[in-house]
Amino acid sequence: MKKLVLQKEEIYSGSLILVNRTYAYKENRSGFPELSLLPGLEEEPEILLQRRAAVLLLYLMDKINGWQGIVPVSGWRSLREQEEIWDSSLKENGRKFTETYVAVPGHSEHQTGLAIDLGRKQDSVDFIRPEFPYTGICGVFRERAAEYGFIERYPEGKEAVTGIGYEPWHFRYVGVPHAGIMEREGLTLEEYIDFLRQFPYGERPYRYCREGQEFLVSYLELSEAITIEIDDSHPYWISGNNADGFVITQERSRHGY
Repeated sequence: MKKLVLQKEEIYSGSLILVNRTYAYKENRSGFPELSLLPGLEEEPEILLQRRAAVLLLYLMDKINGWQGIVPVSGWRSLREQEEIWDSSLKENGRKFTETYVAVPGHSEHQTGLAIDLGRKQDSVDFIRPEFPYTGICGVFRERAAEYGFIERYPEGKEAVTGIGYEPWHFRYVGVPHAGIMEREGLTLEEYIDFLRQFPYGERPYRYCREGQEFLVSYLELSEAITIEIDDSHPYWISGNNADGFVITQERSRHGY
């Protein structure tokens, strides 16, 4: 067993941080420096993702030959860039459209480096609402996304939960096994964070099996620094939720992302 000290400020970092209208991105505490950002495609060096998300996206695209029919549209954004997009959309499209499809500056997933907008390759691609259908190579991407840790972040019918309009082009890296669990349970990230509260760390974890792998997922609420013991004989990783605690994931097999 290994002892770990978890600090309160660490809840603002990790692949499962919830960023929405309620929970702002704590850029000063968990912002990714430029050296931890990579392009998702060499031909588009200005479109960046957090390192692990970029690597997994490349793996997925290589597997399905995705770049033949898909283009990256928007990845990591600075707060200033998000402010410019928000102001520009207000002028061009009005408040209702902007509030539906553009996150409030400071509350955008794009600032985390974990989100990417993708579009079907064509002569003209809409920056705010790129076309990304459920057929062809775009459909293949959707079918395989969870295997590599990506979810469709703003699905149809969940607008009241996410606070954002239906965006079939916006994908978020949450990692394995979480993308698979969310897909199986039909949960958005907001719902997933709440769902995990019924599996407190040290008691009854959520068990998820995939191709011979078993994952144990649990939740740890944190109001101040705490020391925990964790079984380090198997791989484990910990992510803050950007709200009030941590998601602790333990793997019971030797292989996995």
